Amino acid sequence: MKQPISSSLSSWCVFQSRCFKINSSRSSDDYDHHHQDEEVDEKKKGNILSDNSAKRKPGGWRAISFILGNETFERLASFGLLANFMVYLTTVLHMDQVSASNIMNIWSGLTNFAPLVGAFVSDAYVGRFWTIAFSSFASFLGMATVTLTAWLPQLHPHACTKQEVGLGRCQGPNQTQLGFLLLGLGFLSIGSGGIRPCSIPFGVDQFDPTTDEGRKGINSFFNWYYTTFTVVILITQTIVVYIQDQLSWVVGFGIPTILMACSILFFFIGSRFYNYVKPEGSIFSSIAQVFVAAYKKRHLKLPAADGDNGRDDQVVGNGSELVFYDPPVKGIVLSKLPRTNQFRYFDKAAVIMENELNQDGTPVNDWRLCSIQQVEELKCIVRIAPIWASGIISLTAMVQQWTFTISQALKMDRHMGPKFEVPAGSIGVISLLSIGLWLPLYDRLLVPALRRVTNHEGGITLLQRVGIGIVFSILAMLVAGLTENARRASALHNSSNNNPGIAPMSVFWLAPQLILMGFCEAFNILGQIEFFNRQFPEHMRSVGNALFSCSFAGASYLSSLLVTVVHRVTATRDRPDWLTNDINKGRLDYFYYLLAGLGVINLVYFLYCSNGYRYKGDVVEMDQEDKVDKVPYVDVEMSSVKA
Repeated sequence: MKQPISSSLSSWCVFQSRCFKINSSRSSDDYDHHHQDEEVDEKKKGNILSDNSAKRKPGGWRAISFILGNETFERLASFGLLANFMVYLTTVLHMDQVSASNIMNIWSGLTNFAPLVGAFVSDAYVGRFWTIAFSSFASFLGMATVTLTAWLPQLHPHACTKQEVGLGRCQGPNQTQLGFLLLGLGFLSIGSGGIRPCSIPFGVDQFDPTTDEGRKGINSFFNWYYTTFTVVILITQTIVVYIQDQLSWVVGFGIPTILMACSILFFFIGSRFYNYVKPEGSIFSSIAQVFVAAYKKRHLKLPAADGDNGRDDQVVGNGSELVFYDPPVKGIVLSKLPRTNQFRYFDKAAVIMENELNQDGTPVNDWRLCSIQQVEELKCIVRIAPIWASGIISLTAMVQQWTFTISQALKMDRHMGPKFEVPAGSIGVISLLSIGLWLPLYDRLLVPALRRVTNHEGGITLLQRVGIGIVFSILAMLVAGLTENARRASALHNSSNNNPGIAPMSVFWLAPQLILMGFCEAFNILGQIEFFNRQFPEHMRSVGNALFSCSFAGASYLSSLLVTVVHRVTATRDRPDWLTNDINKGRLDYFYYLLAGLGVINLVYFLYCSNGYRYKGDVVEMDQEDKVDKVPYVDVEMSSVKA
């Protein structure tokens, strides 16, 4: 086995704590003040910033308008389909409730896992522009295909008579019709997989984050991004859903299809204004290299850590001194990560052995020697993974807004006045309104009050915010169960030939559970977005956004699994299962209570994981207290390296 290099080389180490900003509640003045203390002269800054970033010509707001236009139209298309798709599957394609719910969940899961692949392809091979361009065409093909299923009679079952509906004998889709529908959903998943992880980073690429103007532009971009996101959701859950329900499914699907075509045209028109960042290799390759290098050096014994207050003693048992490979960061990486004592096994990947460095200071084999930066990037992911997993169950409760909550609304009185009837797919607007009303109050009133008590910049920590969201998801499911119990009892009591199972309860009895779910989104989802972006290194933005999408994917698949299991195991000879097609005969309230119980278990798990989590900023602050000269590093900018 090769021996560690013994050396008294002078150390090179620059530590900088710079989290990528996403929190719109934090003012730009605070952000600028944060960076005033980090100013260095141009020579030192050259060790951290790449030559590419210094020479870049940002596209600015001219480019952002085209990027936001493309993203807005894509969301109008995909969310315009999702908002009312459960109704389409059950009323037009005549699917039973369980099958329709499973298709929704599986498709949603695939769509949310796809950004992980899109991020890899973008970062490693083709870049963000071409990833978005190709994916936009895929989204257009998907929307056109789904529109054809509603337009052509050969691609959907024939309409049911009232007698067939009452007897539950409507003919469902045949294999060809179902296959054509799944083809369209597949194209949509490909489109979302490329657009969602790249749109935010591509927008950030248009600004220079090393300047005050660029940082302010990034802040404004996020504000505009989330503003357009909210507007899109409101439009899809009101206007688009109303057109689909009251006018025509063909028109309701055709409008988003046309808008998707417009987004492609809009995106290419702005191509001459964009700033293009070349792909520099995927972070996944770097992560794999750390795993392989650490495994190859698994027999290397690291000294015991010197508590939590300092770095390791660098002397191994044979008296040799460990030297870690820590070159200056290059490319799009703007800040170095300090070496931490957590997950120390991976530090072995950065220990320099004999004959592992070339004369210019580069590794002979990238799969045997990795930098401290690579190791710490992997540690970021390992550190975040348990927190990410805890978000899946809370989001599983949220998924029900698109499935069983709509099924409840279809069996309730949806009239507002003598003529207007609220579309079942629009009921989720209540959650959006609660978010829109709550966030300004939270940001302007509650956060300043909490800040005075906790002395924390955000009033509460990011993980506390996520934990509060988990609590709200539990409460939402408990209230949903109670509401469904009352709705079911009312429907059975008032059922007649003229009123087949419609409860004489206003659909707005669903408002309490939707408001609580809105609070869950305001705390949990926004907390997770900020958490991922601030705890990941800034050049891993695509991975952070893809990881958040994977939370929804996991929630969708978990929901599908729960629905399938409950459907199969709860049926008896005397009564149907909890989730039978006629929810008046089933026990949907029991399913909600089951989700609440899982939420309680998840909350305990989250509290355990978050208790041991160390924030990225805290790690940097802790390590900066130690003297740099306690840690031997190799400065790869030296003219030669001696063993």
